[in-house]
Order: sequence, then C-alpha cells, then structure tokens
Amino acid sequence: MFTRIVELASKSGKARELCNTIDDKVLLILKRQTGFVDVTVIVSDTDPNRVLALSFWNAREDAQRYQREQFDAVQKTVQHLLETAPEVSTFDVHTSTAHKVAAEKAA
Repeated sequence: MFTRIVELASKSGKARELCNTIDDKVLLILKRQTGFVDVTVIVSDTDPNRVLALSFWNAREDAQRYQREQFDAVQKTVQHLLETAPEVSTFDVHTSTAHKVAAEKAA
C-alpha cells in the first residue's frame, strides 16, 4: 500500500470550506481512480489553516497515475481556498490497522 500526503495551507478562516470542498468534489474524483483505497483529511489543532489530506492507494503506480492525470484538475478545484501551493509527499505504508496492512506484508 502507498500513501500521498498533501499539505495544504488554507487562506485564513477557509480550512472548513477547504475540507468540505475535498469531501464534496475531490472525493468524487478520487473514488473513480484505479487503485484508490481511502482518504483521510485532518486539520491541525495548533494551526487552524493547516490541512493534511492523506490518500491511500493499492500501489505506487496507481498514485503516480493519479498525480499525472488528475492532480492538476483537483488542485484547480481548491486553489481559490489556498494560501500557497500544496506540498506533496509520498510514502510506502508500513502498518495500518484501518487498512489491515501488517508490517510483514509491507516490508
């Protein structure tokens, strides 16, 4: 399993609207992508304008395809709510109880 972590800096006071836009519009796009498993959106408790979107994918190739084919469109969907451009990091998932990934499977 593979994850993309997208760090978003919303405009002041726009984090809730950003999260709602992800729920209402971006999730529809994600659900249509081959290999998409899940997304978790979290808001910092110390910086209310900092949002992380963690998307989970069956394989690195699935996430890379999404990056190439859909991420620009997704970014345009939320751009009016952002202070800066999103920062994307990627990781192999070592363990996830929510996704039933055990350390030995991911190794």
